[in-house]
Amino acid sequence: MRTLEYVVGNESEGKKLYSFLKGSVHLSTKLIRSLKRTENGLMINGSHAKTLDILKTGDVVTLNMPDDEKTAEPGETMPEVIYEDSDILVVNKPPFMPIHESHNHQGDTLANCVCGYLSKKGMSCSFRAVGRLDKGTSGLVVCALNSHAAARLSGNIEKTYYALATGHFEGSGTIDKPIFRPDPMKTLRTADDRGDRAVTHWEALAADEKLTLLKIRLETGRTHQIRVHFAFLGAPLLGDRMYGEEREDIAHQALHCGEVTFIQPITGERIVCRAEMPEDMSVFAEKLKSIENKS
Repeated sequence: MRTLEYVVGNESEGKKLYSFLKGSVHLSTKLIRSLKRTENGLMINGSHAKTLDILKTGDVVTLNMPDDEKTAEPGETMPEVIYEDSDILVVNKPPFMPIHESHNHQGDTLANCVCGYLSKKGMSCSFRAVGRLDKGTSGLVVCALNSHAAARLSGNIEKTYYALATGHFEGSGTIDKPIFRPDPMKTLRTADDRGDRAVTHWEALAADEKLTLLKIRLETGRTHQIRVHFAFLGAPLLGDRMYGEEREDIAHQALHCGEVTFIQPITGERIVCRAEMPEDMSVFAEKLKSIENKS
């Protein structure tokens, strides 16, 4: 159980507890309802509280957030943990590992790994990935350890990706092209004006005639957005079998979430996490950088 305490300030004098929880603490209506149903979920100065109770300056509001039921069977292994506190876990997902369980993947997902890791620490093993990465994409995944953290982080994480595109790019640019799903039964997407608006900002870091290392930030978060946009430009990502060509020297799309930045929802601290590219991507990236340095 996660316990949080807040001291009521002058600005909340005379407010109802419900208004304080919504406005100052930024709790969702769903979580407030859950706390009302939880024994000692809402307390003022150590006593049971109701959402209609009126607050006074100096009151101590305590929230005892219930543990969640497990959402995946615990696994045995765990990828590299980059950051961890009472509310958030940031993991460096390797390529080839799916995030969620599916018909084809049971027990070998990031959800299984995280649930196993938390279970061994005696914690609730509910899995809440804030955002997602494709199976073949590596890098940082932010996991919220309670529903309040999940709600506060949703849509509020800045991500930086690194990719290897099979074309020559210089400088920087923006791709503003809608992404459409032609067949609802398939995951394949395409750049098509019938789709939803999708905006990708890129910067070339190093390049030769046929390959470019790119730094990428997304303005929108469509499924396969980076992969589709560079395929649309005629420069699909290296190793992307769905939108480009299969290769023997890299068996997944060369796409890595290398940096995430967010505000810790309880403390307000700005957190920046970074993770190096996997080795197969790094080999290509280092060659391009060496060429760039010589020129």
